[in-house]
Amino acid sequence: MTSRNLVPGAQRSAQLSFSDQPAWIVMDEVSGGWALQIGGVEQSHVDLEDPTRIVHEYLRRMANVLDEAWPHGQPLRVAHLGAGALTLARYVQATRPGSAQVVIEIERELPTLVMTALPMPGGTDLEVVIGDAREELAAMEGRRFDAIVLDVFSGEESPAHLAAKDFYLEAFSHLEGDGMLLVNVGDDAGQRFLAAQVRELEEAAAQAGHSGVWTLTHASLLSTPADGNMVLLAGGALSSPQIEQWRSAWLQAGPHPAAVLDPAETIEAFEGRGCPQSG
Repeated sequence: MTSRNLVPGAQRSAQLSFSDQPAWIVMDEVSGGWALQIGGVEQSHVDLEDPTRIVHEYLRRMANVLDEAWPHGQPLRVAHLGAGALTLARYVQATRPGSAQVVIEIERELPTLVMTALPMPGGTDLEVVIGDAREELAAMEGRRFDAIVLDVFSGEESPAHLAAKDFYLEAFSHLEGDGMLLVNVGDDAGQRFLAAQVRELEEAAAQAGHSGVWTLTHASLLSTPADGNMVLLAGGALSSPQIEQWRSAWLQAGPHPAAVLDPAETIEAFEGRGCPQSG
């Protein structure tokens, strides 16, 4: 590969074989930086000059969670299920140098496209695994992570084998005792898929012996349902005696207006929103 091909920040494209969608890296004329578009829809944003600047709200909330749940600067072992433009992996490297990260991505062409057009920060320790998130995580028998980030859901079109209690239980088995699962759930205004995921994750957490599900989102989505994203959290880390301090920090960090729901508030918020009753 010539040096010209390694120039940071370049418009490039690739045809994704799994989804049969075109993927583009294009300059973001509004926010600055670079955007990953798949099928003409923006999926991720990267600021090469400042990888700690995160434009998408749900990723900013995830970054805030990582910032508070472990001592600042401490390297983490993080598994990213779904690559996108590797925005959060870049953030972890910038804020926690020495972190060992792995990304599992089903679109074979995507990581190459992203890392060629938008090189990772120097010193990044990132293992790329191509394949189905559930299958490849299961193949990592005995491997444990501090955090697992699941970012593959898009409403009712989401992979059913990942949107289930059994998969969440498998993910928990790959976490350290004080680890955390961070799940981004995008949904339409009906929030039926989101409500179902709250239920599935709640049941998995209970079976695994963890406290319930926390929710971080834009406050307006709780009072006026609309298309949007919510971040669900579960795992042993959330039993920390510092959890109320973390909650205050997450609220203060935004993006605003921010809402942070504890497990009881999460259950109350999603009752009657299309979440099937167990029984």
